[in-house]
Formats: sequence, structure tokens, C-alpha cells
Amino acid sequence: MTDSNFPKIFVVILNFNGALTLPACLNSVFQSDYPNFEIIVVDNDSKDGSFEQAKSSFSRLHFIKNSKNLGFSQGNNVGIRFALEKFADYIFLLNNDALIKKDTLSLLEKTAKKNLTAGIISPLIMQNNNEDVWFAGGEIQWKKMRAVHIDAVILDKPYLSQYLSGCAMLIRKDVFREIGLFDERFFLYYEDADFSLRAKKANFDLLIDPSIKIKHLEQSNLNNSKTYWLVLSGLLFFNIHATFPQKIWIFIYTTMRKIKNSYKYYFTKDSSAKNVRLAYQDFKKLPK
Repeated sequence: MTDSNFPKIFVVILNFNGALTLPACLNSVFQSDYPNFEIIVVDNDSKDGSFEQAKSSFSRLHFIKNSKNLGFSQGNNVGIRFALEKFADYIFLLNNDALIKKDTLSLLEKTAKKNLTAGIISPLIMQNNNEDVWFAGGEIQWKKMRAVHIDAVILDKPYLSQYLSGCAMLIRKDVFREIGLFDERFFLYYEDADFSLRAKKANFDLLIDPSIKIKHLEQSNLNNSKTYWLVLSGLLFFNIHATFPQKIWIFIYTTMRKIKNSYKYYFTKDSSAKNVRLAYQDFKKLPK
């Protein structure tokens, strides 16, 4: 797993109750043909035995267990700091419900070597059926306050994206040196878009390489609080990165959304309206 002639890649996998997916994820990474990589599993205080199972099955890896669920940004930052202290050249963030191929790390490193201005590189991320695309690039829709996945390949060679998904991203160590780590105000969602925009402002390119494919099982769909976190983190993201004219529109747009959600909350008893309402309330408490 180590060859000093190749840049050192640390694969950081954040785990939270991943008993159904973490073993397969680790197996896929462990079979990589890249000669110089190490794996760090950071656990956000899982309760399903997945962390203990992984430690028993993969004793050669680095394991870090947090005392509570720190969320995506802070949890990954724990692993990133550890990797940088161990002189990582690249850090590959990978979801615990993603599967890579034997040559994924090797191909990503080759793409990085050919594209020196690329600070972050993403493979093409496929859905579980291996036929449909889950992420082929990201588009930020300022008027609708959304960051959306592009599900169609744009080119047959590496191409630029407005943002990249934290599901699978290879990051040069220089990016962290220039812009720091993930913003820990983002507990879940939009932290990857925020990190991407900060990298772009520091003149790093964001690349999708469609020739490199991995699979994502998308276990986050099982998260009952997904609506809450999408709204809360979306509000934070757009208020951080919007220009002054865009902030005027955001004020108008969010006011209309609040009115619409209040109607749902009081009159239709929409099950998601309560979470949306709570997200707006909690956004006021976030440090700006």
C-alpha cells in the first residue's frame, strides 16, 4: 500500500451507522491498485456496531471515533487534520455508502498530474444500478436557491464544474493550505458546495473526469431529517456566497417561501412544513 515514488493519498471515510454499507466500501478501497495510500475511518459515534466491526475486519487502517455525531464538515475535518499531519499529498473524501474500482485512485492521481490547476477532482458518480448518473457535475441555481446535480455527462474528457460533491472528491493538500478545512457551521449538506466555491475563489479548478466511474448507494435518502438540513444549510450557503444584488432577491424569495410554508404548516398539516419552519428558526441562531 506504500511506495514513496507516488504521491501519498489518504482516503478519509466518515462513518455514521454504516453497518449496511461500510464493509463493502472499505473492501473496494482496500483492493485499490494505487501503490501509496492509507485509509482513515472517522466514526461519528455510531450505535449500530459498524465502527467496531470495521476495526475487527480491517486492523491495518487508521480508526478515529468521535464522542458524538459531529456532522459531515467537522467529522471529516478530524480525518483531514490527521492526514495532513501524516504528510498527505492528496486527500480523497469518500462516503461510506460509495464503492470505488480497483483503478479509481490511480486514475484520479493521473488526472491530477495532467491538470495542475485542478484543486479538486471528482469521478463520475453512478447510481446503485450502475446505469443512471448520480453526479456528473454541480450547478448552483441562485434564483431558486438550490445546488443541483447534473445527471448527464457534458464531455468525454475532464471538464469544469460549478461545484463538486463531497461523496467522492480528490483534494490537493495545497487547497487546504490556501482556504482551510470545511466550514463547520454546515452540519449536513452544502458543505461541499461551500468548499468548492472557496476553492474556485482561490483560483483552483474543479474537475469532473467522466472516464472514472464509481457507484453511490445513496443511503442519505433514509434520513428523516433531510429536509431540515437541506433548508438550514441552503440558507447558510446562499447568505454566505450571494452578492449584494443576489441577497436582495434572497430576502424576497425566502419571505415568499416562509409564507407558503406557514400556510402548509397551519392549514394542510404538511409533514415537512414543521421541519422547514424549524430550519428557518434555527438559521437565525447560526454564527454569521
